[in-house]
Amino acid sequence: MGVIVSKRINLEEQLYFDYSESRVGLRDDSIGDMPPVRRDGIGVGKQPLGLDPPRRNPQRGHRRRRDHEGVGSLSVTNPQPPQNNSLGPQSPGSRPSGSESPGSGSSTNVPMYKMHRASDILMAFSICPDTKRNEIIEQAKEALEELKKMASMGEPLWQRKDNMEILDGIQYLKLLRRYDLTADMIIKLVERGGPQRSPSPGGNQDMPTFPLAEFQFNPLYIEGSRETGLVDMKPVSIVELLMDSRQWLAAFPSIVSRATLIGVILHGANGSYDGRVQVIAAEFHHSSPLIPSRQSYFARYSKQIARGTWGVVDVSLENLFPSTHVQFRRSPSGCIIEEMPNESSRVTWVEHAQVDNGSVHPIFRPFVESGSAFSAKRWIAMINRHCQWLATSMARTSPTNASVFIPQVGRESLLKLSERMTRTFFNNVSSCSENFWLRAPGAMTHDQDIRYRLGKIVNAPEKPPTGTIIFTTTLRLPVPPKILFDFLRDERTRDQWDHISFGRSVRELIYVQNGENRENRVSVVKVNSSPSKIHMLLLQESFSDETGSYVVYAPMDIFGMSMILNGGNPNFAAILASGFTILPDLPPPWQAQETEGSILNLVFHRGDRSFIDDNIPVNAFGVMDDIVSKTINAIKKALMPDGSGNQSARK
Repeated sequence: MGVIVSKRINLEEQLYFDYSESRVGLRDDSIGDMPPVRRDGIGVGKQPLGLDPPRRNPQRGHRRRRDHEGVGSLSVTNPQPPQNNSLGPQSPGSRPSGSESPGSGSSTNVPMYKMHRASDILMAFSICPDTKRNEIIEQAKEALEELKKMASMGEPLWQRKDNMEILDGIQYLKLLRRYDLTADMIIKLVERGGPQRSPSPGGNQDMPTFPLAEFQFNPLYIEGSRETGLVDMKPVSIVELLMDSRQWLAAFPSIVSRATLIGVILHGANGSYDGRVQVIAAEFHHSSPLIPSRQSYFARYSKQIARGTWGVVDVSLENLFPSTHVQFRRSPSGCIIEEMPNESSRVTWVEHAQVDNGSVHPIFRPFVESGSAFSAKRWIAMINRHCQWLATSMARTSPTNASVFIPQVGRESLLKLSERMTRTFFNNVSSCSENFWLRAPGAMTHDQDIRYRLGKIVNAPEKPPTGTIIFTTTLRLPVPPKILFDFLRDERTRDQWDHISFGRSVRELIYVQNGENRENRVSVVKVNSSPSKIHMLLLQESFSDETGSYVVYAPMDIFGMSMILNGGNPNFAAILASGFTILPDLPPPWQAQETEGSILNLVFHRGDRSFIDDNIPVNAFGVMDDIVSKTINAIKKALMPDGSGNQSARK
């Protein structure tokens, strides 16, 4: 017997589940004014939903092979520079030089020389393994001792500003003295007016830079923050999550874009994580190509400090494996995890780094230099979000529409698909080394700074891949982040900014609440072109915390959504994730008062077979500009009727 997912009285949705025959689909019969569903494609009446139905192999019936998992999933590849382009040498398809900054060049990627650092470490191990291993182990143990001090000390080492604990760089040098140069030398350098960055909002204004005369790079800027919070997970489970690179990558998709376990230097006692030292190569990112990613290789050390208390610490290895192009060094960072009642933990997280922020786009520079972009608060928020997701996916019941029943297997598949959608979204929009971003030509985008890159969707083996294009832009809005977030996530206001929804009826069909905050939810949104015709379905996830907000969505066809709600494998659903990230717009260093504005990053992802050869038609830039301009103008019209707030990322 099928379970209808619809209003109890009105059966207009026509989505059903049939557990007795292990199949999913659409009803053949027509109810009310709705005509029967055509079997040659997924659609309602004569209105197609834009995607072909999945092909079935009659020899396999309804079973799918595990080695095909991921068919239909998104595989974004780097575009190669076109050999012939009608736009000439200034064309957007030409590869820019690596020296250009995000504010002036076409690419914001990390230079490729950083990608070889993991190989350097492996080579160093093979040349003198015993010496290097012992040095790494010793450095990791020293880093844990420093982390314990930084987690327990208060003022003057830590200063609370703007609801965040910020490291005082001068006090750090006086109290802990972690650098190769002596603390006295560095303090004297600062006192006599040595090179320093301009004061930053949020409390980093007392931090000196860290110049090294023997290396040829810009001075590194000390950045540190601390956050303490309760996490609904046992200490040993948190340690396992951090020490397993796959789990770590899955738990922090909005922060970690790449994590590679290079090797285990020291195994823990009795095969546990107690005393384990390993070397990891990782890349940290934010949700915009205008914020350069941070690559580092470091030792990660986990140790049970006392009964019910663990420490996990990272420390960069650049002093053991010198490089002349250091732009980011991970100083002792990590967390102290204390056991609490009800299988929860009290986690004190410390983020400490030396970084060159010179290539950050000006629109994001106050946000990044304040320490907010990669703060400890953000790590605590993301691990809590991961715990909420786990709890919701495993719960037998969860808050949802009062008039809609979602079986547990369907809710679990829906949440897994949403998790894959958001992970894909963050990976696609970041400036990680795998993403090669280009700038759309200003003459075709009205001088609006639109960045784009090409990708592919891997279809079934017998079908050619489909090309996709991802494009994004950023602007400032004098609107509080909470108001902007509510406006963009609410389906009742979607027709005010989404050009596809203009003039159409939009309704939230199903939702699953993720955690206690009603705004954090996974939704299935229905867009109707008429009362009896579904134009499309949208999978949407919205999430907000103190560090920022995002709204991510992707179109889906009815058959695919029916399969997911029946507990089908979410890896078979093709996802083109678009959306928004919303960050607080911090004031520049010379402005003392706080602002109530937002930094809005818009991301669009579209499929088009004409992009498959890594060449982009000239008219595509006009389409980009049209979509971006209409969306921005609609948001401003709805939230700023006086027409203010025209500050965007310009070239």
